[in-house]
Amino acid sequence: MDHTTERVTLARLPSGVEIETTVHVYDGEEDGPTVYVQAAQHGREINGTEALRRVHDRLTSSDTELSGRVVAVPVADPLTFDHVSYTTPEEFDSINPNMNRVWPGDADGTLHERMAATLWEYVADADAVIDLHTGSADMLTHVVFMEGDDECRGLAEAFGTDLLLGEEAGEDADAEWTERDFGGKLRVAATREGIPTITPELAHNKHLVEDAIEAGVEGLLSAFRHLGVLPGDPDADGERVLARNHLGRVTADDSGLFRADPEREIGERVEAGERIGVLYDPTTYEQLQVAETDREGVLYSLTQEATVTGGETLLSVALLREE
Repeated sequence: MDHTTERVTLARLPSGVEIETTVHVYDGEEDGPTVYVQAAQHGREINGTEALRRVHDRLTSSDTELSGRVVAVPVADPLTFDHVSYTTPEEFDSINPNMNRVWPGDADGTLHERMAATLWEYVADADAVIDLHTGSADMLTHVVFMEGDDECRGLAEAFGTDLLLGEEAGEDADAEWTERDFGGKLRVAATREGIPTITPELAHNKHLVEDAIEAGVEGLLSAFRHLGVLPGDPDADGERVLARNHLGRVTADDSGLFRADPEREIGERVEAGERIGVLYDPTTYEQLQVAETDREGVLYSLTQEATVTGGETLLSVALLREE
């Protein structure tokens, strides 16, 4: 196995300072597929970056039999990484502050469009793509794939999280899907180009958390086995719950303090209309809202950050698929 690294210029700042990242390439001794993997498209989502470091140690060990090629970018967006932020500060890209809304990018576009266009050159040559993300501590670890795409679903199943979310796209999705520019996600853009792509959402952003990191490492290795990059069968232990990732969320009606009911846990099955917590005014103690589930399914996110503003997401329920 041959491992090389390349410092790649993604774009330039007004001063001429180059925005650079490192691309790792692992070439196997036998022919096989090319897999593109990236992390930290949102800079505070760092557990995927650490997972790639540990996978690097596995791939470069002397007894690893690698077929094909793995291309890995541990920090896809250095600007948000340096700011420990989800989006780029407005002064850098006020039009497209979220890199994961502009794929496949534009070499003559805004800063994020140029960065995405540079990385897209690697994506376009891949046979499969894994875009590592990290949700909050309030979200159940899961993998998102394009609804109705069997190759994407197979890759998601191989990654091995208990919860798999199929996301509808385009005309099949709610109006909010278009309003939030989800068509510019890497997963959507690559899948539409015929490249099976998944988005694992590991838990716990901003902090390196062992369980989240190991889920990323084992998921990547299992996906590589599924694709034939590594020998052996993918790990498929555990109960898989197939759900549909709807865009509806239960949001805060007003600003205040939110107290989730202590017996509630992410991952539990819920019915529509179940009480999940209470939002109240911290100065008058007035109850502002009883937060209830909006549908039957799996409670896969529940905020534990008590201070909320009106419109913030309090909880999300994934619809179970009937198969």
